[in-house]
Amino acid sequence: MSPRSLVSLGPLACQRATIGGPMRMVAAAGMESRIRGSDGGGPRGGRPRPMLMLLMWIILSSPLCLTVEGQMKLSPETVQKWAVSFGKEISALSSRYSGAKLLQKKYKDIEAAVKIEEVGGEELAKKFAEEMEEMLGRKMESVKRLAEAAEDADLYHEYNETLRFEYFNSMLINTVDGNGNPLALGGDFALEKNEHFNKLPVNTQLSNIQVPTNVYNRDPDILNGVYMSEALNDVFIDNFQKDPTLTWQYFGSAAGFFRLYPGIQWIPDENGVVTFDCRNRNWYIQAATSPKDVVIVVDVSGSMKGLRLTIAKHTINTILDTLGENDFVNIVAYSDYVRYVEPCFKGTLVQADLDNREHFKLLVDGLHVKGEGKVKNAMKESFKILNEAAALGQGSLCNQAIMLITDGAMEDFQSVFEEFNWPERRVRVFTYLIGREMTFAENVKWIACNNKGYYTHVSTLADVQENVMEYLHVLSRPMVINHDHDIIWTEAYMDSVLFNSQAQSLLLMTSVAMPVFSKKKETLSHGILLGVVGTDVALKELMRLAPRYKLGVHGYAFLITNNGYILSHPDLRPLYKEGKRLKPKPNYNSVDLMEVEWEDTEEKLRTAMVRGQTGTMALDVRASVDKGRRVMFLKNDYFYTVINETPFSLGIVLTRGYGQYIFIGNVSVEEGLHDLLAPDLTIASEWTYCETDTDPAHRKLSQLQAVVQYLTGKEPNMECDLQLLQQTLFDAMVTAPMEAYWTALMLNTSGVVEGVETAFLGTRSGLMRFQRYAGVEKRIGKSFLTSTDMENMFTLDHFPVWYRRASEYPAGQFLYYMPRQETRAGRIVIATTAVTVTVGKRTAIAGAIGVQMTLDMIESKFWAIASQPNDTDCSDTDGVCPLRCDSFDIACYVIDNNGFVIISKERTDAGRFFGEVDGSVMTTLIRMGMFKRVSLFDYQAMCKMNLHSVSSARPLLSPFYGLASALKWFLSNFLLFLLEFNFCGFWHTDHFADASAHKKRGDMLQPCDTEYPSFVYEPSVKETNSIIKCGRCQKMFVVQQIPESNLLMLVVQADCDCSRQYSPITMEPEEVKYNASVKCDRMRSQKIRRRPESCHAYHAQENANDCGGASVISLSASLFLTCLFFSKLVS
Repeated sequence: MSPRSLVSLGPLACQRATIGGPMRMVAAAGMESRIRGSDGGGPRGGRPRPMLMLLMWIILSSPLCLTVEGQMKLSPETVQKWAVSFGKEISALSSRYSGAKLLQKKYKDIEAAVKIEEVGGEELAKKFAEEMEEMLGRKMESVKRLAEAAEDADLYHEYNETLRFEYFNSMLINTVDGNGNPLALGGDFALEKNEHFNKLPVNTQLSNIQVPTNVYNRDPDILNGVYMSEALNDVFIDNFQKDPTLTWQYFGSAAGFFRLYPGIQWIPDENGVVTFDCRNRNWYIQAATSPKDVVIVVDVSGSMKGLRLTIAKHTINTILDTLGENDFVNIVAYSDYVRYVEPCFKGTLVQADLDNREHFKLLVDGLHVKGEGKVKNAMKESFKILNEAAALGQGSLCNQAIMLITDGAMEDFQSVFEEFNWPERRVRVFTYLIGREMTFAENVKWIACNNKGYYTHVSTLADVQENVMEYLHVLSRPMVINHDHDIIWTEAYMDSVLFNSQAQSLLLMTSVAMPVFSKKKETLSHGILLGVVGTDVALKELMRLAPRYKLGVHGYAFLITNNGYILSHPDLRPLYKEGKRLKPKPNYNSVDLMEVEWEDTEEKLRTAMVRGQTGTMALDVRASVDKGRRVMFLKNDYFYTVINETPFSLGIVLTRGYGQYIFIGNVSVEEGLHDLLAPDLTIASEWTYCETDTDPAHRKLSQLQAVVQYLTGKEPNMECDLQLLQQTLFDAMVTAPMEAYWTALMLNTSGVVEGVETAFLGTRSGLMRFQRYAGVEKRIGKSFLTSTDMENMFTLDHFPVWYRRASEYPAGQFLYYMPRQETRAGRIVIATTAVTVTVGKRTAIAGAIGVQMTLDMIESKFWAIASQPNDTDCSDTDGVCPLRCDSFDIACYVIDNNGFVIISKERTDAGRFFGEVDGSVMTTLIRMGMFKRVSLFDYQAMCKMNLHSVSSARPLLSPFYGLASALKWFLSNFLLFLLEFNFCGFWHTDHFADASAHKKRGDMLQPCDTEYPSFVYEPSVKETNSIIKCGRCQKMFVVQQIPESNLLMLVVQADCDCSRQYSPITMEPEEVKYNASVKCDRMRSQKIRRRPESCHAYHAQENANDCGGASVISLSASLFLTCLFFSKLVS
């Protein structure tokens, strides 16, 4: 009878199982590091007991022995043998079917013929910046030509009030009425899919016109502007011919229409409405005005209730939408007293970035009316904010404005202006009279006209948009009069509105824009802004100028703005998933460099780059791969410089070690080209080996096709990266024998082991070869190395995961891992290893090679090894013998160096973090130092919105109050919709969007900061074992490193449940909660930024008497009274 079979036979068996030499164990804090002996349990002499009593005693004693004494002993020697055998088997398998040794030999053979050079980071940064400056300079020249043409066209155009002119309206083209006749302003407009414009149907011979739904498309201003701007068509085409890399070119008119080249069919939203208004876009607003400091002052006295408050809130939100990251803002509310909408921002201005603007909108939504309106103190407070900001050198240090939103002003406020603003009138005051009541119109207008501002009367929600835009034209006057054509560049953005879910909508871009002025002498003092011209630059195209092959496996380039916000970075994640749809994050374009390069805790890198300096610095970083599940410790060198004539700074990162060097080989075109044409070879489709976008005839060529045409002389004038081509040809030549090697394995009479599916390799030049050992119908990993498997391919942002991970592991040793569940088609395992080249004392990575296998095959190898046969000689074994992993009371695992399960009896465990499977053992391994917990941070996370913290200004709502609010919203918005309804413009859909937002707010995701763990194996600890006390039982486990791999074998006693004492260890991120004080400090903090160089706040010839007037709107009196009645009812 074997010792293992005695474990369950009572006290005698217990005693026998504990006799023997002491086990070698490593003690852990709070853990027992030895097995206690047993005194044998029952009596050995005296009278015999009845059989029934003996049987009961055995039944009761046996589990007690097992659970309290924990007598199971696992032999570390047996586990070690298993680990060695399994390691040899999988290493031989991986080596044979990948061909790693052959490839390493081939690169070894050519070491005498190659050079290894150190990558010069400073020279690279300078070279990349110069090329980017040249590319962006071409875009600026195009925009200048457009601005000049538009101004000349206006100069010679005579305004005609009765002009009749047919133009192509992008909403109406190629559309017919019920009788099959073309719609007016429509007609036939030829469209053809174009590769350069993301395969959208376009017309490269004509531009066309988009008019928002709320603007009458035959208004005289529209017709005259469209007619005048027809002159831009030839310039659009000429620009595109001079610079074929240009994308969209456009003219946004101050009248509201938008001329776009090439012409497209405009797609309305699901309600058939086009809400896009070019005057709301950042490129328009930034080009039309200089930076500004704005204090919004809103009346929340009792007279502002109902419809007036709704209009006031919408006015505030519209003003906020006209601000950008170069502007600063605060909001003050007043009634009997003055209060800040955000108390944290008391007495200061905050940057009007997306985060702060959205925060203000939430707080404004919670405003309520009460008391009597006393505007005098509110105006004093506003002037104090602006004066203090100017004195301290804070804010924009350019335009300053106060936006007064009220339904009337009764006080004597002249003394305030005499004290704070006259005679210089440095602060402009814009006034918005809310509601239909005109009693105080003269007072409100007087405020604006005597402070170089503009007065508007806003009586309905439909009036808000047009009236708010007036202030931009006033602020633009000094610039227009002086004819200062400042070129502006926007932050990164995704214009999902412009192309409404089409291909372009999810591309990050920046825009370059320039204002267009009237040059007519008779209107000079009025400073008339005609509009803004601009063009887009896809950031993906800009980053192609910093090729990945020059930066190495972990290297990358990034761009930031003068405000420190990310323009482009491989770790920028602008999208999140809501249901099945990808959507831009609310703050995607205001992600600070500190939130991506978060190891720069002292902000030295950020400060230097924002200031436009050139330099270098080093940082130790924790870099994550595989969507943050795994961590790598890297030492990065950062090189940075400014891109002249733009607000951008460029940074490049090189990783020390292998990343410091690049090897350069040499081969003839004939020899290399022959190998390049092999069927198993591909090159990185997103990289630029040859420029295919400048010539329309080349746009349908793949990169490999373009390379072949260039090398064969068919397209000798094509622009190609000769260094990259040379390295690609060299890699093709060196790796060519792998095709024959893999083919020979397939043709071998013994065949390929079932479960070995794909062999693959990749080189620094972006070249890949792979061999499918199994047909597609038999393959488990069907998506591996296909076009959808972007993580395992060379892309513009990264090298493949298997390449990156192999590069941080000793060359020649295989690293094994399971891809994440959402990225793999079936249960597969990847084995990968690095291939290096050494010349002298310098070593560079030439590439990585590996094999993809099925998990079932790996498991079958493991279970065959991890099982001692019944006839095993157990005489020298200290512990359970024979030991078998298929026993019910034994759990065996294979985990990788980050703690993820690869093999387990429970099939569903594969791919999970081991801490979730067995928290007790993982906790012990961490305490013993075998695994280290590493904290990582995600400052771009999205967390579920807490319903009770939607607005910091609103208390916890009772169910009744919530119901009342919902009723109030429905009635007021329904009536407001009726008020706004007319045949020309039932266009305003914002309120219905708000309804959806209110309804779903509890399920909404909002930006947040999270902390999450990653775990790393400490390779110096080769083996360990211990006992875990778990209440009434003890659990023993043995851990053994599997040689020549990154894997560990665990054998665990499975009949002792420790889940009550040890919770699972998860890798779920936890939201970082900030208390009110810390949150306030973070929101108020003014990070270092570089102000735009130009400012246009004053001109002596400005006609300040043009300060606005009242508008007259007619509507149904009965409907208006009904609205007032219901507004009172729900207030």
